[in-house]
Amino acid sequence: MLDRLRTPWPDHRAERTLGAVSLLVGVCVITMLVFVGVRAWPIFAHNGLSWLGPGGSLETQIANMQATSVNPPAAAFHLRAWPLVYGTLLTTAIAVLLGMAIAVLSSIFIVELAPARLRKVAIPVIRLLASVPSVIYGLIGILVLVPFVGNHLVTASQKVSVQNSVELTGAGLGVTAVILTVMITPIMIALICEALIAAPSTWREGAVALGLNPLRAVRAVTLRAVRPAIVAAAVLASARALGEAVMIQMVSGGRSFTPNFSHGVPTFFYEPLRTLASAIVDYHEGVGAPALKATLYAFGALLLFSAFALSIAGYLIKLPLRKYQTRG
Repeated sequence: MLDRLRTPWPDHRAERTLGAVSLLVGVCVITMLVFVGVRAWPIFAHNGLSWLGPGGSLETQIANMQATSVNPPAAAFHLRAWPLVYGTLLTTAIAVLLGMAIAVLSSIFIVELAPARLRKVAIPVIRLLASVPSVIYGLIGILVLVPFVGNHLVTASQKVSVQNSVELTGAGLGVTAVILTVMITPIMIALICEALIAAPSTWREGAVALGLNPLRAVRAVTLRAVRPAIVAAAVLASARALGEAVMIQMVSGGRSFTPNFSHGVPTFFYEPLRTLASAIVDYHEGVGAPALKATLYAFGALLLFSAFALSIAGYLIKLPLRKYQTRG
């Protein structure tokens, strides 16, 4: 028996096994997409794409869905989810932009400038940070950052200026974006560091020999070579940010509100919001109402479509950059 297990598989058997596993994964993904799409269809059928736009109070619409019977009327499916879409796009964009800037600069320092001892410690620690559960970040946010912002940064005049529309407690866009940036940045640093390590050092050394200083050589040669990895890191980080639910539910304020830039820059970052993923967590207890159940599936379908669109966009962006790609 042991001899049979130790015998290497023939090439054709390995190919068939790997092909079967890949096919099974593909079937599971397609089944999941169909499952979610079918159950989300009532929302699309009653609202079309207008459900992504503004109109009325989203919380009132959700409450009307929860109050319906097993056979809800067509009016119960009325939904305008723009506050959730806006909150998702806003938090993801801010976190990815901040995280990308930090990740690129940190990766250059770790790989090109840091002493060897520091590099050996930094890379494993960054990988460990990338695996920290999101609820830990949410716990730190709700117990430390939110009280600090609410008690020391939000002024009385700012609270009064928006008291007719929303209450400023410290939980809001600013805290959410900061913690989300901290969550996704280690992922990007780990990927970019691996790409920088894989880039041939002779390229940078050649640029230095031609008269560039080391930092300019890294910017002109090494970073250009690892651009596909930077794009891949941004796509993965964006997908993580889009799907984050628990942490955002804890620190965002849990209000279907659209932060308004006209209220002033500081106030804008203090205003609460809710994202698509956090809304699924917030409203999951009301799935007994068919209209709300279809709504939650519609939120999930939109998140799945967003992840698919990110993958396609990342692939298209990397196509013209393939000539710069490096392999370790």
